[in-house]
Amino acid sequence: MKIAVLGTTGYVGGRLVPHLVERGHDVVCVSRQPERVAGLPWSGDVSVRRGDVLDPGGLAAALDGCEAVYYLVHAMGTSDNFADADRAGARNTAQAAAAAGANRIIYLGGLGGDEAGTLSPHLSSRHEVGRLLASGDVPVTELRAAVIIGSGSASFEMLRHLVEVLPVMICPRWVTATRCQPVAIADVLHWLTAVLDLPAGDHRILEIGGPEVVSYRDMMSAYARCAGLRGRAVMPVPVLTPRLSSHWVKLVTPLPYGLARPLVDSLVNDVVVTPARDIRTVIDHAPLSLDDALANALRHIDDLDVSTSWMDSAPQRTPASPMPQDPQWAGGTVYSDERVEVVDAPIADVFAAVSGVGGDRGWYSGQKLWELRGAFDKLIGGVGMRRGRRHPDELRVGDAVDFFRVEACEPPHLLRLRAEMRLPGDAWLEWRLSEVPGGAKLRQRARFHPKGLLGRLYWWALIPVHTVIFRGLVARLAQEARSRAARGGRQSGAG
Repeated sequence: MKIAVLGTTGYVGGRLVPHLVERGHDVVCVSRQPERVAGLPWSGDVSVRRGDVLDPGGLAAALDGCEAVYYLVHAMGTSDNFADADRAGARNTAQAAAAAGANRIIYLGGLGGDEAGTLSPHLSSRHEVGRLLASGDVPVTELRAAVIIGSGSASFEMLRHLVEVLPVMICPRWVTATRCQPVAIADVLHWLTAVLDLPAGDHRILEIGGPEVVSYRDMMSAYARCAGLRGRAVMPVPVLTPRLSSHWVKLVTPLPYGLARPLVDSLVNDVVVTPARDIRTVIDHAPLSLDDALANALRHIDDLDVSTSWMDSAPQRTPASPMPQDPQWAGGTVYSDERVEVVDAPIADVFAAVSGVGGDRGWYSGQKLWELRGAFDKLIGGVGMRRGRRHPDELRVGDAVDFFRVEACEPPHLLRLRAEMRLPGDAWLEWRLSEVPGGAKLRQRARFHPKGLLGRLYWWALIPVHTVIFRGLVARLAQEARSRAARGGRQSGAG
């Protein structure tokens, strides 16, 4: 079957695509940034088309000829008003799928009751998207899930960091009362693929979940048990609101406030499979237990095998946004700090040193200053530095590296990171490498495109700090490259 996947670079979409390919389907990845798909391990096995659910004209062309369309798009965490963005995306997709001649849409939404006014804004939006998709001419199969347990999922990472960081937790009372039916990502992928074998017909809602119904405190206890941690004390109190809880989650976990708040708001709703809609009545499959799902997720983290993450979704940039390769006058004022170092080491070792920055390894120079900037960023609602990175040595376009995003990665000549911390402007950190007699030339450039007077004041105020950090960074990267060369290219694990 020829299948289009919307949300290819997201957490579920990035795992579903190779799943579909393995089963012999002709997969079309529709992405507003096709270059991000190009760096994925399975990119050679799929077709890639440019398309955006907020651009109805281009979306119809991207879906042309596809029999089925997976809708795995969610604006939460990438839009200030995610409900409006999701509403527009659903309407556009329903129309585009009909124009393309598709015979079904498969949508992954969220569990929760259908009574009006009882759901959180996040879950209400998930249900509304399902209704809008089904309002078109193409039949919709809507799968509804609660917490997805898998390495890299937003809900799992929130759970993991809360339990690992806090031996004692003061939580809202609903943490012990709300019922949830978590499901393993492996089971989600199985069911998403298996529904293709169901006859395309009227709109249907199928609910998916694991075998256990638990409270969120039960999930925390299960995680501590599977991770080999001591039992965590959970102290429920009646006065801790979702808003206060969201700020606490933002400080303790990698999730930014824009993502933490909708997730925490949804914790007040029971999210349990109803017997009449249980997917197991039409597809025979035994899902993993909560302990097995947690163990699988932890094993993938330990093995550095996190194929996709909640961090993979990034805010959209417009074509008019300045790019670091633009000339000085393009898009207005651009400030820069440039450093050049000639390194007596092979270019491959120099690039390996450069592409190993961030995460547990750190930033080589001025680490405390980087951490201070990350802490400040979290306080003002940014992503901070707790995201780390997917793999300590490997990078691909779209990967998160602390509060940066990989915008370009062309080994062994170019690595460019785009800043995602809260800034009064746009910023990049870039390294370009070229071979010279006896080694490689490393050109490091930090660029900043300020917005308004505040952006200009920000740059000038931080010149002394930037001078220390960037001068030390290029020198330490050169030193690390020489060390790698002396060891024959083996990774350092330097801190």
